[in-house]
Amino acid sequence: MNHATLRVATPVHTFTQLLSSTRRGARLARLLTVTELRSRDASRELVERAELVVAELAANAVLHGRVPGRCFRLTLALDPAARLRIEVSDARGDLRPLPRPTDTDPLGTTGRGLTLVTALADSWDCVPYPPSGKTVRAVLTTPDSGGPVRDAPSPRP
Repeated sequence: MNHATLRVATPVHTFTQLLSSTRRGARLARLLTVTELRSRDASRELVERAELVVAELAANAVLHGRVPGRCFRLTLALDPAARLRIEVSDARGDLRPLPRPTDTDPLGTTGRGLTLVTALADSWDCVPYPPSGKTVRAVLTTPDSGGPVRDAPSPRP
């Protein structure tokens, strides 16, 4: 006789917040990320990486994804294995993010955000957010969670 095996899914802690498409909203997204991850006892390394990724994605949502009167959405999903999924949704689906080519002006002051996200996140992508927006998603793992192991940055002299 076959018996169905009951599988208990591991709980995923999810945090979602709508924020104004302003510089203040982008700053608040970063601060809320740090507070939420610390309250979930995430590792310091994961919190620091997530803070920078959220700062860049939220800044992009405010600068490039802003539609007057519309907010952007921050979603954090942390599972017990210390795998964090960050999602930032905005109202401008017609403008898709592209990493900047590396052969651009080295003295330029903008355009390096997605290069930073690429360096800090294990993966990232962009998907449509109906009806007319987009969601940029990034996944971060810690070395002890079974994800890719990153080299620690070398100390500065």
